[in-house]
Amino acid sequence: MTPTPVPAADVAVDPALVRALLRAQHPDLARLELRFADDGWDNVIYRLGTELAVRLPRRDVAHALLLNEVRWLPFLAPRLPLPVPVPLHRGRPGEGYPYHWAVVPWLPGSSAASVGVQVRDGYAGELATFFRALHVPAPADAPRNPVRGVPLRDRDQALRGRLEAVEEPERAALLDIWERGLAEVPHAGPRLWLHGDPHPHNMLVRDAAGTGKSRLCAVIDFGDLTAGDPASDLAVAWLHFSASARAEFRRQLENHGLYSPGTWERARAWAVNYAVLMAALPVGDPLHGVGVHGIGQLLAEA
Repeated sequence: MTPTPVPAADVAVDPALVRALLRAQHPDLARLELRFADDGWDNVIYRLGTELAVRLPRRDVAHALLLNEVRWLPFLAPRLPLPVPVPLHRGRPGEGYPYHWAVVPWLPGSSAASVGVQVRDGYAGELATFFRALHVPAPADAPRNPVRGVPLRDRDQALRGRLEAVEEPERAALLDIWERGLAEVPHAGPRLWLHGDPHPHNMLVRDAAGTGKSRLCAVIDFGDLTAGDPASDLAVAWLHFSASARAEFRRQLENHGLYSPGTWERARAWAVNYAVLMAALPVGDPLHGVGVHGIGQLLAEA
């Protein structure tokens, strides 16, 4: 596959800018130590002291996503069984920076994309419990996202374009999975709350004291928060787990009364969409290996 480049930033975010924003808008926080933490597709993250982080959009499309997090995470967090980065302080444009930004808690742990599948398999039940709590009917004004939680038909052209970069016979097998999902009836029932992007790099794990095992300890990056078909979220079962853990994950969600017929077949199709996208990322990207793993899981089932 030809590697997919990370989108270019619209604005440069450096320590001097972050410090200036803090001094102007949150002077009580401005003296805390500031350290670069991450630069993703949508946001730049700086650690602030030992317990906080500053989250700043790096491109215009991410600005609305951050505003969704600021608006809705305080509402959702009390209903969820795992810590999430609820904004503690809000920031507005200033000092030459054009977007709103936020100070959030720094949630300790390691990205689940950095550990092996045998570790991820250990939290299948915990992730199912998280989805059971999250996937409930959303209000009418919940965010809408054009690429998450929507009918598969809305993503058909984009997916077929991505598959052009996949060699045969894998391309044909993945296309068959996709088309089986397309053949299912669309989601019926209320729009359910969705994380939007619950892949392993948005899950944090820590060693569970005295057990020698890792536990899921937080879910981060709700920028794609939306409502719609839960199959969009459930697709990540093929990105996180092996077949046995995926079966346990599904078993714990089988009696979720709000999942409509065809949900798991649509979820498998969504997994094709995500896995092909991630496998096309550069080899050094944490999600490249996640995508390769997902494709392997899908082909093994096929």
